[in-house]
Amino acid sequence: MLSRHIHYFLAVAEHGGFTRAAEALHVSQPALSQQIKLLEETLGVPLFDRSGKATRLTDAGEVYQRYAQRALLDLEAGKRALHDVQDLSRGALRLGLTPTFTSYLIGPLVEAFHRRYPHIVLTIREMPQERIEELLGSDQLDVGIAFDEVRSADIEASALLEETLALVVGKAHHCAGKRTLGLQALNDESLVLLSKEFATREQIDRYCGEHAVHPHVAIEANSISAVVDIVRRTTLSTLLPASIAAQHPELFAVALHPSLLKRTAVLLRRKDAYQSAASRAFVELTMEQWRGGRRRRG
Repeated sequence: MLSRHIHYFLAVAEHGGFTRAAEALHVSQPALSQQIKLLEETLGVPLFDRSGKATRLTDAGEVYQRYAQRALLDLEAGKRALHDVQDLSRGALRLGLTPTFTSYLIGPLVEAFHRRYPHIVLTIREMPQERIEELLGSDQLDVGIAFDEVRSADIEASALLEETLALVVGKAHHCAGKRTLGLQALNDESLVLLSKEFATREQIDRYCGEHAVHPHVAIEANSISAVVDIVRRTTLSTLLPASIAAQHPELFAVALHPSLLKRTAVLLRRKDAYQSAASRAFVELTMEQWRGGRRRRG
């Protein structure tokens, strides 16, 4: 079958040789070589340069690789389309989201979706936005939830909600109970912040630099739950969406004036990708739940 030839060709290109590709594919090297030879004869051009120690793509092979990768995505999408059940009595949805949204947004969405479509199997993965875009592009995710700073031209974004970061403090903090605080007051704060691999931290650092604000970063953590627990137990503060503080009775969100940072949460999908019935239903429900300002956060 054509799909087998494509798999074999891409495996040799990825592994840089027939031996490792054959091991990865669990086929014999002679069988793999024969299949690639047949593909080259069918196309009328050599796809690999076998003259050196390493097997390399020819110019024609590099061109064919791009189309082969796209064809493989389309074939996999076709398989899922054949098994897609329009009445949503069964199905699956693969969702990726940035860590901020696991704290307050995904819970209500999953609750509503599962109540309406209890037989859809959800796979939820937390990861950086760059990884979400990469997996959407390779058809390993159906939908992503991240921010509107999309890097890939192959990804389309639909605005979901706008949130504002606030100074989040515990009950022992001197600002607990305050409604607002001047932005320059951050210079006197000792903060617990997410580490630099988070989009939230990147946005905070950029905004503080633009407004000549230089808070003292006492602790960095790569977990929102760790940041929240430290703030809850100490007099340290943090910068997070006010919606996160609303989930914890021992935390207070103090609005910064002028606002520290507003950002837009978006739904991400690959352009022109096949959208399963489960994917379409999730997008529709998400927009129904959160769009239009009825549930604005921050």
